[in-house]
Amino acid sequence: MGQNARVTSDSKADYQELVDEISERLGAPATLENRDFELIAFGAYDSEGDLDASALDPVRARSILTRRSTPAVRAWFEGFGITRAIGPVRIPPTPEAGVHRGRICLPVRHRGVVLGYVWLLDTEPGPTAAQLTAAMTVTARIGALLADEAQHGTDLGRELRAVLTAERGWQRDMAIAELSTALGARAEVPHTVVCVAPWPAAGPDDAPSVRTVPGATALCTVEWGGAAHALALLVRLRSVDVSAPALAAAGRLLERAPAHGGARPAAGVAAARAGLSELGTAWRQASAAARAALAEPRFAPVAEWASIGPFRLLTALPPETARDPAVRPLLSPAHRELARTAETYLDRAGQAGRTAAELGIHRQTLYYRLSRVEQLTGLDLADGEDRLLLHMALKAHRL
Repeated sequence: MGQNARVTSDSKADYQELVDEISERLGAPATLENRDFELIAFGAYDSEGDLDASALDPVRARSILTRRSTPAVRAWFEGFGITRAIGPVRIPPTPEAGVHRGRICLPVRHRGVVLGYVWLLDTEPGPTAAQLTAAMTVTARIGALLADEAQHGTDLGRELRAVLTAERGWQRDMAIAELSTALGARAEVPHTVVCVAPWPAAGPDDAPSVRTVPGATALCTVEWGGAAHALALLVRLRSVDVSAPALAAAGRLLERAPAHGGARPAAGVAAARAGLSELGTAWRQASAAARAALAEPRFAPVAEWASIGPFRLLTALPPETARDPAVRPLLSPAHRELARTAETYLDRAGQAGRTAAELGIHRQTLYYRLSRVEQLTGLDLADGEDRLLLHMALKAHRL
């Protein structure tokens, strides 16, 4: 536990020191990226005193400024066999690909598994074979550090999953206590929970590295209805009033999430709170907000629990709520346009002019459709309770 705690608190400085050591050994600026080509650290070594601006070709500049490379850049570099290499790989300059300077890639491995890459600008005459061999010994130390950090992140993810899937009562209390122990002092800072769904997962530990998501404390995948999964993210905040880190983390994950069944995933963010005692509630809020974002385009792609209005209540209702006997006939595919007309009419507080304008139809057409809705459902749209029932059922149906 002590070693893992040190990894999480000091690893950023450790990576920087190791990258600087490689830069000094080889007399060239170096960068360290994980295996997903996301920047971890970069050295600013320069034997002349000022780094030559030509060193910052478009690919290198983007990597440093955005802290990651594009999928196209990644595929291009991987085409040189760096994922299989056990020693330095030289990559020639290719201006048309934005690579104006040649590269030397030092694969970072641990127990045979590639965990990242150290990148150097290839210069003339360039480092000697002995210098590169010495640099590879440093990459071995980086690999051990990355492996320790990855293991710690996996352990935290399992602890988080245990909290989110535990039964209420003593089981959840025990899971929270174990997660709090694993986090130490970090357990008391303000946190929130993010849900990204649906999330493709081949197994329970199939989640991104915590390091790739700024502000992330723990990540895990959980079952999310049927065969689908969701990604759960515990995000530390500067204060309970500032949700920007959680929104940024959700956006970063959505960029990486592929479409599921032809539809893009969405994210939900729970209300912030200090400590971990209400993680179960936070997960329900984040999941509800994600469901609202999937159902209601105006909330997408990231919805905060505080902003989803009536969906805060609707998402808490059992799924069968949408199948109210009176409303069921209206929900058949054959009456999709009638259902849309009724929901728009109710969204606009029963104002016929606004409803007709939004739907692009004549008022008489609107009145005809509304009469058909009443015939199908047996509800009276002049009655407040009937309108409330219809409105709730139509909203809940899309969840």
